[in-house]
Amino acid sequence: MGRKIGFWLVWLVFVSYAFLLAPPDRPDTVELIKHLSTGQIAGINPLVVALFNIMGVMPMLYSCLMFIDGRMQKVPAWLFATASFAVGAFAIVPYLALREPNGSFVGKKNWLLKLLDSRWLALGLAIAALGLLVYGLSQGNWADFAQQWRSSRFIHVMSLDFCLLSVLFPALVRDDMARRGLTDKRLFRAVALLPLLGAISYLVLRPPLQEQPDDVSSQPHYRTAP
Repeated sequence: MGRKIGFWLVWLVFVSYAFLLAPPDRPDTVELIKHLSTGQIAGINPLVVALFNIMGVMPMLYSCLMFIDGRMQKVPAWLFATASFAVGAFAIVPYLALREPNGSFVGKKNWLLKLLDSRWLALGLAIAALGLLVYGLSQGNWADFAQQWRSSRFIHVMSLDFCLLSVLFPALVRDDMARRGLTDKRLFRAVALLPLLGAISYLVLRPPLQEQPDDVSSQPHYRTAP
């Protein structure tokens, strides 16, 4: 219960801050989003370009855990994962609050779970994330980004969204490790201590999820992962 309350408090604080305390949006925000979405990035700070695109990678990283985790949950993980592509942590945090700790997996992997469990997809996401990080950090204008962070709600909230998603990723890792028979606590600590880099490293290195017979019970078994 304490875990659930904690996540709901995080969500409430984030929503309240985003809509009540964050800087107001600038008049050119809609035009900026349009240009970022269509790849018209000439004249846009590379830090903003990298951040915007990484916020498209982050929901994929979460999906690689959430769709598998959702097999053993009563709440529809696909709904929250899909919504996160539009609203990020606003959708992810409620799922973390509603789900039950469960380190098991029953049944066969369908084509979607096989794709999300694929090391090739993990490698693709890792390359994309690292490429965006290098591009943004090496080419970006930090003074301009700081000014936009102070004056644009879009940039401000998107930055906080990225930080929150990076920090909360380990909330799904412990159960995912249990499903794969991973017991080394150092692996979990590494993921927790290295936001984003730990997440992509874990997805690349984790062993494939083994299918389990589903004739024991047709209903999910909720139990806390070791």
